[in-house]
Amino acid sequence: MVAMRGALIRCFLFALALPLAAMGQDNRAAEVQIKAAFLYKFGEFVQWPPVSFARADAPFAIGVMGADDVAAALEQVVADRTVQGRPVVVRRVRRGEALGGLHVLFIGQADGARLAETLAAARGQPLLTVTESDNAIAHGSVINFVAEDQKVRFDIALPSAERGQLKISSRLLAVARKVVTL
Repeated sequence: MVAMRGALIRCFLFALALPLAAMGQDNRAAEVQIKAAFLYKFGEFVQWPPVSFARADAPFAIGVMGADDVAAALEQVVADRTVQGRPVVVRRVRRGEALGGLHVLFIGQADGARLAETLAAARGQPLLTVTESDNAIAHGSVINFVAEDQKVRFDIALPSAERGQLKISSRLLAVARKVVTL
């Protein structure tokens, strides 16, 4: 288990250090692949309250809203894999759809109204919200992807995680670009 966590940390660090342009493919395609890998790996570094899972054998569910390319890449990443011993399922979510049963929700580029509406619906639920929009942390997102020096990085908002009773590993916090504590 310790070896697996060490390998995951090395994957995070590798992805953070690898510029998108150096990947040999279109920047957007590389960015999509990196985000999909992060969405899968975040599950190993967050602890959800037991009530998050309806049954002992319930799958780990990752929802994707407004980013079909990320959903498709994520479906490939999670094929035949598990998160915390649970099979992983990817669900494409539409605006206004119920968020119950999800453990992670990725909200692709969204206008302010859609972003605020979705994050308000998720507030207080044991749901790791991940976004890629300016000011998403201020709206209540737990993790927000940012592009920095042609690399995919992320910021983490601990107050938003705590509202959802999520505990984020110090190992994930250590590789974040910025950790918001207030």
